[in-house]
Amino acid sequence: LQVHPLPVERAAELGRRFEHVVCTGVLHHLPDPDAGLAALREVLEPGGAMHLMVYAPYGRAGVYLLQEYCRRLGIGSSAPEIRDLAASLRALPPDHPLVPLLRNSPDFRQEAALADALLHPQDRPYSVPQMLDFLGRGGLQFGRWVRQAPYLPQCGSLSASPHWPLLTRLPAEEQYAAVELFRGTMVRHSAVAYRSDRPGPVQPIAFDGDAWLGYVPIRMPDTICVQERLPAGAAAILINQTHTYKDLYMPIDSTEKCLFDVIDGDCSIGDIVQRTLPSLQKTSQLDMARTFFERLWWYDQVVFDASRQSRGNSAVQIE
Repeated sequence: LQVHPLPVERAAELGRRFEHVVCTGVLHHLPDPDAGLAALREVLEPGGAMHLMVYAPYGRAGVYLLQEYCRRLGIGSSAPEIRDLAASLRALPPDHPLVPLLRNSPDFRQEAALADALLHPQDRPYSVPQMLDFLGRGGLQFGRWVRQAPYLPQCGSLSASPHWPLLTRLPAEEQYAAVELFRGTMVRHSAVAYRSDRPGPVQPIAFDGDAWLGYVPIRMPDTICVQERLPAGAAAILINQTHTYKDLYMPIDSTEKCLFDVIDGDCSIGDIVQRTLPSLQKTSQLDMARTFFERLWWYDQVVFDASRQSRGNSAVQIE
Protein backbone atom coordinates (compact mmCIF):
# COMPACT_ATOMS: atom_id res chain seq x y z
CA LEU A 1 0.00 0.00 0.00
CA GLN A 2 1.33 3.40 -1.01
CA VAL A 3 -0.19 6.46 0.65
CA HIS A 4 0.09 9.83 -1.07
CA PRO A 5 -1.43 12.82 0.79
CA LEU A 6 -2.67 14.85 -2.17
CA PRO A 7 -5.72 16.99 -2.99
CA VAL A 8 -8.25 15.09 -5.10
CA GLU A 9 -8.07 17.81 -7.74
CA ARG A 10 -4.36 16.98 -8.28
CA ALA A 11 -4.81 13.22 -8.73
CA ALA A 12 -3.18 13.41 -12.18
CA GLU A 13 0.14 14.19 -10.47
CA LEU A 14 0.32 10.52 -9.48
CA GLY A 15 1.12 9.80 -13.13
CA ARG A 16 -0.99 6.63 -13.17
CA ARG A 17 -4.41 5.32 -14.14
CA PHE A 18 -6.45 2.95 -12.03
CA GLU A 19 -9.00 0.20 -12.68
CA HIS A 20 -10.86 1.00 -9.46
CA VAL A 21 -11.24 4.40 -7.80
CA VAL A 22 -12.97 4.73 -4.43
CA CYS A 23 -14.02 8.20 -3.26
CA THR A 24 -16.44 8.23 -0.36
CA GLY A 25 -17.31 11.23 1.78
CA VAL A 26 -14.98 13.66 -0.01
CA LEU A 27 -16.48 15.30 -3.10
CA HIS A 28 -19.35 16.98 -1.26
CA HIS A 29 -16.80 18.81 0.95
CA LEU A 30 -14.77 20.30 -1.93
CA PRO A 31 -15.05 23.96 -2.95
CA ASP A 32 -15.61 22.72 -6.52
CA PRO A 33 -16.96 19.13 -6.51
CA ASP A 34 -17.13 19.08 -10.33
CA ALA A 35 -13.39 19.74 -10.55
CA GLY A 36 -12.69 16.94 -8.09
CA LEU A 37 -14.84 14.46 -9.98
CA ALA A 38 -13.30 15.42 -13.32
CA ALA A 39 -9.83 14.85 -11.85
CA LEU A 40 -10.79 11.37 -10.66
CA ARG A 41 -12.30 10.56 -14.03
CA GLU A 42 -9.00 11.40 -15.73
CA VAL A 43 -7.09 8.82 -13.66
CA LEU A 44 -9.70 6.08 -14.19
CA GLU A 45 -8.93 3.48 -16.84
CA PRO A 46 -11.48 3.56 -19.72
CA GLY A 47 -12.75 0.13 -18.65
CA GLY A 48 -12.49 0.83 -14.93
CA ALA A 49 -15.11 1.49 -12.26
CA MET A 50 -15.53 4.23 -9.69
CA HIS A 51 -17.24 3.89 -6.30
CA LEU A 52 -18.57 7.26 -5.15
CA MET A 53 -20.46 8.34 -2.05
CA VAL A 54 -21.99 11.76 -1.50
CA TYR A 55 -24.39 13.10 1.10
CA ALA A 56 -28.13 13.11 0.42
CA PRO A 57 -30.32 16.08 1.42
CA TYR A 58 -33.57 14.73 2.87
CA GLY A 59 -32.24 12.38 5.53
CA ARG A 60 -29.74 15.03 6.62
CA ALA A 61 -32.30 17.83 6.97
CA GLY A 62 -31.67 17.94 10.72
CA VAL A 63 -27.93 18.30 10.13
CA TYR A 64 -28.48 21.32 7.90
CA LEU A 65 -30.88 22.90 10.39
CA LEU A 66 -28.26 22.63 13.14
CA GLN A 67 -25.47 23.82 10.84
CA GLU A 68 -27.45 27.02 10.28
CA TYR A 69 -28.19 27.24 14.02
CA CYS A 70 -24.47 27.01 14.81
CA ARG A 71 -23.62 29.66 12.22
CA ARG A 72 -26.16 32.06 13.69
CA LEU A 73 -24.74 31.59 17.18
CA GLY A 74 -21.15 31.86 15.97
CA ILE A 75 -20.22 28.49 17.46
CA GLY A 76 -16.59 27.59 16.73
CA SER A 77 -14.60 24.39 16.83
CA SER A 78 -12.74 24.79 20.11
CA ALA A 79 -13.00 21.89 22.55
CA PRO A 80 -15.20 23.79 25.06
CA GLU A 81 -17.56 24.94 22.29
CA ILE A 82 -17.91 21.39 20.98
CA ARG A 83 -18.61 20.05 24.48
CA ASP A 84 -21.26 22.73 24.99
CA LEU A 85 -22.79 21.88 21.62
CA ALA A 86 -23.00 18.18 22.49
CA ALA A 87 -24.59 19.04 25.84
CA SER A 88 -27.08 21.46 24.25
CA LEU A 89 -28.26 18.84 21.76
CA ARG A 90 -29.72 16.87 24.65
CA ALA A 91 -32.37 19.58 24.85
CA LEU A 92 -33.55 19.07 21.28
CA PRO A 93 -37.29 18.42 20.90
CA PRO A 94 -37.89 14.67 20.50
CA ASP A 95 -39.42 15.20 17.04
CA HIS A 96 -36.52 17.31 15.70
CA PRO A 97 -35.21 15.84 12.39
CA LEU A 98 -31.72 15.46 13.89
CA VAL A 99 -32.84 13.21 16.75
CA PRO A 100 -33.03 9.95 14.72
CA LEU A 101 -29.47 10.51 13.49
CA LEU A 102 -28.21 11.20 17.00
CA ARG A 103 -29.92 8.02 18.16
CA ASN A 104 -29.03 5.67 15.30
CA SER A 105 -25.68 6.81 13.93
CA PRO A 106 -22.56 5.67 15.84
CA ASP A 107 -20.64 8.64 14.41
CA PHE A 108 -22.78 11.12 16.29
CA ARG A 109 -21.80 9.56 19.61
CA GLN A 110 -18.32 11.04 19.29
CA GLU A 111 -17.75 14.75 19.82
CA ALA A 112 -15.24 14.97 16.95
CA ALA A 113 -17.68 13.41 14.49
CA LEU A 114 -20.47 15.61 15.79
CA ALA A 115 -18.35 18.70 15.20
CA ASP A 116 -17.44 17.50 11.70
CA ALA A 117 -21.12 17.12 10.82
CA LEU A 118 -22.51 20.29 12.40
CA LEU A 119 -19.58 22.71 12.06
CA HIS A 120 -18.17 21.75 8.67
CA PRO A 121 -17.82 24.90 6.55
CA GLN A 122 -18.29 23.12 3.22
CA ASP A 123 -21.06 20.53 2.90
CA ARG A 124 -23.21 20.08 -0.20
CA PRO A 125 -25.75 17.24 -0.48
CA TYR A 126 -27.07 15.70 -3.71
CA SER A 127 -30.53 14.34 -4.39
CA VAL A 128 -30.78 11.42 -6.84
CA PRO A 129 -31.39 13.67 -9.89
CA GLN A 130 -28.61 16.01 -8.78
CA MET A 131 -26.18 13.12 -8.35
CA LEU A 132 -26.98 11.71 -11.79
CA ASP A 133 -26.47 15.18 -13.32
CA PHE A 134 -23.22 15.48 -11.35
CA LEU A 135 -21.94 12.23 -12.85
CA GLY A 136 -22.91 13.33 -16.35
CA ARG A 137 -21.07 16.65 -16.00
CA GLY A 138 -18.01 14.70 -14.88
CA GLY A 139 -17.95 12.51 -17.99
CA LEU A 140 -19.28 9.46 -16.15
CA GLN A 141 -22.22 7.08 -16.55
CA PHE A 142 -24.25 5.72 -13.68
CA GLY A 143 -23.86 1.95 -13.28
CA ARG A 144 -25.81 0.95 -10.18
CA TRP A 145 -26.29 1.75 -6.52
CA VAL A 146 -23.86 -0.06 -4.23
CA ARG A 147 -26.90 -1.08 -2.15
CA GLN A 148 -29.73 -0.94 -4.65
CA ALA A 149 -32.77 -2.35 -2.81
CA PRO A 150 -33.63 0.94 -1.05
CA TYR A 151 -33.98 2.63 -4.48
CA LEU A 152 -36.05 -0.04 -6.23
CA PRO A 153 -39.88 0.06 -6.12
CA GLN A 154 -39.95 -3.72 -6.60
CA CYS A 155 -38.28 -4.17 -3.19
CA GLY A 156 -40.02 -3.77 0.13
CA SER A 157 -43.39 -2.27 0.98
CA LEU A 158 -43.75 -0.19 -2.19
CA SER A 159 -44.08 -3.36 -4.29
CA ALA A 160 -47.42 -4.06 -2.58
CA SER A 161 -48.70 -0.47 -2.62
CA PRO A 162 -51.31 1.01 -4.99
CA HIS A 163 -48.55 3.17 -6.49
CA TRP A 164 -46.59 0.17 -7.74
CA PRO A 165 -48.09 0.30 -11.29
CA LEU A 166 -47.41 4.04 -11.51
CA LEU A 167 -43.80 3.64 -10.43
CA THR A 168 -43.09 0.86 -12.91
CA ARG A 169 -44.14 3.09 -15.81
CA LEU A 170 -41.30 5.51 -15.04
CA PRO A 171 -37.78 5.27 -16.47
CA ALA A 172 -35.30 3.76 -14.01
CA GLU A 173 -33.77 7.14 -13.07
CA GLU A 174 -37.21 8.55 -12.29
CA GLN A 175 -38.02 5.49 -10.20
CA TYR A 176 -34.89 6.07 -8.10
CA ALA A 177 -35.80 9.72 -7.60
CA ALA A 178 -39.39 8.90 -6.63
CA VAL A 179 -38.37 6.21 -4.15
CA GLU A 180 -35.86 8.59 -2.54
CA LEU A 181 -38.72 11.04 -1.94
CA PHE A 182 -41.00 8.28 -0.64
CA ARG A 183 -38.44 6.91 1.81
CA GLY A 184 -37.45 10.40 2.90
CA THR A 185 -34.55 9.53 5.19
CA MET A 186 -31.64 8.58 2.95
CA VAL A 187 -28.52 10.26 4.32
CA ARG A 188 -26.08 9.31 1.56
CA HIS A 189 -25.93 7.94 -1.97
CA SER A 190 -23.29 5.34 -2.90
CA ALA A 191 -23.01 4.41 -6.56
CA VAL A 192 -20.80 2.60 -9.05
CA ALA A 193 -20.02 4.77 -12.07
CA TYR A 194 -18.07 4.29 -15.29
CA ARG A 195 -16.42 6.56 -17.81
CA SER A 196 -18.80 7.74 -20.52
CA ASP A 197 -16.39 6.38 -23.14
CA ARG A 198 -16.26 2.95 -21.51
CA PRO A 199 -16.11 0.10 -24.04
CA GLY A 200 -19.10 -2.19 -23.66
CA PRO A 201 -22.18 -1.88 -21.43
CA VAL A 202 -21.98 -0.09 -18.09
CA GLN A 203 -24.18 -2.71 -16.43
CA PRO A 204 -23.45 -6.25 -17.64
CA ILE A 205 -25.92 -7.92 -15.26
CA ALA A 206 -29.19 -8.68 -17.03
CA PHE A 207 -31.70 -11.52 -16.88
CA ASP A 208 -33.05 -11.52 -20.40
CA GLY A 209 -31.65 -14.12 -22.79
CA ASP A 210 -29.72 -16.93 -21.13
CA ALA A 211 -26.38 -15.31 -20.21
CA TRP A 212 -27.53 -15.20 -16.56
CA LEU A 213 -27.09 -18.97 -16.34
CA GLY A 214 -23.34 -18.38 -16.45
CA TYR A 215 -23.27 -15.81 -13.64
CA VAL A 216 -21.53 -16.97 -10.48
CA PRO A 217 -23.46 -15.70 -7.45
CA ILE A 218 -21.45 -14.59 -4.43
CA ARG A 219 -23.23 -14.06 -1.13
CA MET A 220 -22.98 -10.66 0.50
CA PRO A 221 -21.13 -10.96 3.83
CA ASP A 222 -23.80 -8.97 5.68
CA THR A 223 -26.65 -11.32 4.70
CA ILE A 224 -28.28 -13.49 7.33
CA CYS A 225 -30.81 -16.28 6.81
CA VAL A 226 -33.53 -16.23 9.47
CA GLN A 227 -35.67 -19.36 10.00
CA GLU A 228 -37.77 -18.35 13.00
CA ARG A 229 -41.12 -16.55 13.26
CA LEU A 230 -41.67 -16.80 9.52
CA PRO A 231 -44.65 -15.60 7.48
CA ALA A 232 -46.92 -18.24 5.97
CA GLY A 233 -45.32 -20.15 3.10
CA ALA A 234 -41.76 -19.00 3.83
CA ALA A 235 -38.92 -21.41 4.60
CA ALA A 236 -36.57 -18.54 5.53
CA ILE A 237 -36.12 -14.79 5.33
CA LEU A 238 -32.97 -13.20 3.92
CA ILE A 239 -31.87 -9.92 5.47
CA ASN A 240 -28.96 -7.73 4.44
CA GLN A 241 -27.94 -6.17 7.75
CA THR A 242 -26.60 -3.02 6.08
CA HIS A 243 -30.14 -2.05 5.07
CA THR A 244 -31.62 0.52 7.43
CA TYR A 245 -35.19 0.11 6.18
CA LYS A 246 -37.06 -2.66 7.98
CA ASP A 247 -39.23 -3.57 4.96
CA LEU A 248 -36.24 -4.73 2.89
CA TYR A 249 -36.35 -8.40 3.81
CA MET A 250 -36.74 -11.23 1.30
CA PRO A 251 -38.92 -14.25 2.13
CA ILE A 252 -37.97 -17.43 0.26
CA ASP A 253 -39.79 -20.75 -0.06
CA SER A 254 -38.31 -24.22 0.40
CA THR A 255 -37.22 -24.62 -3.24
CA GLU A 256 -35.59 -21.20 -3.25
CA LYS A 257 -33.81 -22.00 0.00
CA CYS A 258 -32.36 -25.13 -1.60
CA LEU A 259 -30.99 -22.96 -4.41
CA PHE A 260 -29.67 -20.39 -1.94
CA ASP A 261 -27.94 -23.00 0.22
CA VAL A 262 -25.87 -24.24 -2.74
CA ILE A 263 -24.38 -20.79 -3.47
CA ASP A 264 -20.66 -21.14 -2.74
CA GLY A 265 -19.05 -18.36 -4.78
CA ASP A 266 -17.73 -20.85 -7.35
CA CYS A 267 -20.73 -22.55 -8.99
CA SER A 268 -22.62 -20.73 -11.74
CA ILE A 269 -26.39 -20.36 -11.57
CA GLY A 270 -26.66 -23.08 -14.20
CA ASP A 271 -24.55 -25.42 -12.07
CA ILE A 272 -26.66 -24.62 -9.00
CA VAL A 273 -29.93 -25.28 -10.81
CA GLN A 274 -28.62 -28.54 -12.25
CA ARG A 275 -27.43 -29.69 -8.83
CA THR A 276 -30.55 -28.62 -6.94
CA LEU A 277 -33.18 -29.54 -9.55
CA PRO A 278 -31.57 -32.40 -11.50
CA SER A 279 -34.83 -33.32 -13.19
CA LEU A 280 -35.30 -29.80 -14.56
CA GLN A 281 -37.15 -30.02 -17.85
CA LYS A 282 -39.81 -27.35 -17.84
CA THR A 283 -39.24 -23.79 -18.95
CA SER A 284 -41.49 -22.68 -16.07
CA GLN A 285 -39.01 -24.13 -13.57
CA LEU A 286 -36.17 -22.28 -15.25
CA ASP A 287 -38.23 -19.10 -15.12
CA MET A 288 -38.60 -19.66 -11.37
CA ALA A 289 -34.82 -19.84 -11.01
CA ARG A 290 -34.39 -16.71 -13.15
CA THR A 291 -36.89 -14.79 -11.00
CA PHE A 292 -35.28 -15.98 -7.77
CA PHE A 293 -31.71 -15.00 -8.66
CA GLU A 294 -32.86 -11.66 -10.04
CA ARG A 295 -34.63 -10.98 -6.73
CA LEU A 296 -31.45 -11.91 -4.83
CA TRP A 297 -29.67 -9.29 -6.96
CA TRP A 298 -32.33 -6.64 -6.38
CA TYR A 299 -32.34 -7.21 -2.62
CA ASP A 300 -28.51 -7.01 -2.31
CA GLN A 301 -28.24 -10.62 -1.18
CA VAL A 302 -25.63 -11.50 -3.83
CA VAL A 303 -23.30 -10.00 -6.37
CA PHE A 304 -22.37 -11.80 -9.58
CA ASP A 305 -19.14 -12.72 -11.28
CA ALA A 306 -20.27 -12.43 -14.90
CA SER A 307 -16.91 -13.34 -16.44
CA ARG A 308 -17.55 -17.10 -16.71
CA GLN A 309 -20.87 -17.20 -18.52
CA SER A 310 -19.99 -20.11 -20.80
CA ARG A 311 -20.08 -22.52 -17.85
CA GLY A 312 -23.66 -21.69 -17.01
CA ASN A 313 -24.86 -21.61 -20.60
CA SER A 314 -23.94 -25.25 -21.09
CA ALA A 315 -25.15 -26.44 -17.68
CA VAL A 316 -28.89 -26.49 -18.35
CA GLN A 317 -30.82 -27.78 -21.32
CA ILE A 318 -34.04 -25.83 -21.87
CA GLU A 319 -36.86 -27.86 -23.40
